[in-house]
Amino acid sequence: MFARTRLILGMAGRYLVKRRRQTIVAVAGVGVGVGFFLAVSALMIGSQNDFVETLIDAAPHIIISDEIRSPSPQPAVVALPGGAVQVRGYKPRNEVRGLKDWQQIARAAEAIPGSVVAPSLSGAVTLRVGGREEALGIIGVDPAIQEKLGNIEENLAQGRLRDLETTQGGIIISEDLADRLGVGMGDIVGATSRVGNRTLKVVGLLARGRGQLGGNGYVLLREAQSLTAQPFVINSIGITVPDPYAAEEIAADLEARFGYKAQSWQERSADFLALLLTRNVIMYSVVSAILLVASFGIYTVVSNSVVDKRRDIAILRSVGFSEADLQRIFIAQGIVLALIGVLVGWGLGLLLMQILGSLEFNIQGRVENIPLDRRPRQFLIAGGASLFCAVIAAWLPARKAARVDPVDILRGAA
Repeated sequence: MFARTRLILGMAGRYLVKRRRQTIVAVAGVGVGVGFFLAVSALMIGSQNDFVETLIDAAPHIIISDEIRSPSPQPAVVALPGGAVQVRGYKPRNEVRGLKDWQQIARAAEAIPGSVVAPSLSGAVTLRVGGREEALGIIGVDPAIQEKLGNIEENLAQGRLRDLETTQGGIIISEDLADRLGVGMGDIVGATSRVGNRTLKVVGLLARGRGQLGGNGYVLLREAQSLTAQPFVINSIGITVPDPYAAEEIAADLEARFGYKAQSWQERSADFLALLLTRNVIMYSVVSAILLVASFGIYTVVSNSVVDKRRDIAILRSVGFSEADLQRIFIAQGIVLALIGVLVGWGLGLLLMQILGSLEFNIQGRVENIPLDRRPRQFLIAGGASLFCAVIAAWLPARKAARVDPVDILRGAA
């Protein structure tokens, strides 16, 4: 069995060596296809992973807010389920916003190993400097807890999060907002809220281009409670968990237990994630088409080999080679071409990744490189897809060669 396999591989190799030009062209086709598959997939998947990480890091993985997804049913409807009930003349009850028994919710979230729980209060103020005014959503935070999340501290261009604790009336705003108001670090701004007017001091500036994070101002939690006239009130709890992809399941469990709306980062970014899925389908379709086109070179080489070796095929059949043996010879040619092409493509892919990774772009004053996905998974996908296409491309002419009648060939040659 081993001797027969060695004989089949030796014959396949000799056929390829005799047709050097076509062999080189076929190998080059597979190599270019695999190389560009790796470059394109590394670019697309890398940018996608970077985008998803930005979504994950931009805010807590789970946000519990003082909202109820479904309104509570009227007592009459509960008392007479399925009955023809009509409720008239009721008045809506005004309730104070905020999470009731939020400490209990926080304790339940802290019971998750490795989680970080950050209560906060959001509101709105209008900042004034001279004749300029800007409406701003503010979020009251606890710096000691917020530092563990890192989403604010890591994005500060100037100042520290802890400065909110040491400065009376401190506020952190974005650099864009500071430019529009014409203020900088240490400047005083007027703030109008529901309780009146007061002054705040800029103690930190968020770097430009931070999206949703830079759209808010950050103050001390008790400062936010004072500005919004809601002492001891919390209207949001942010939760960060060790495994971000488990956030959806944890959020559903917390919402079922406490009734308040718990949104995971997947739910908040559902539209973007659906768009990324569509983008992946398009990307893999395009790069797979590149590999499919490259396999036509293998089909051409094997087909020409079948035509040129018709007499050899007849002789092999007459000395006892079976149809399966003949198929193996020509399929082996395709596999050898694909293996060499994959190795060349891997080298080309690494070179293209190195070139792409070295490119630098100036984005709002920050020099950044293109994020690339260099994981072995992409190399295995490219190699596996190429080998699959090569086997199919070689099997089609090999099947035709195996069905040739040796008597007809030898009679025609004679």
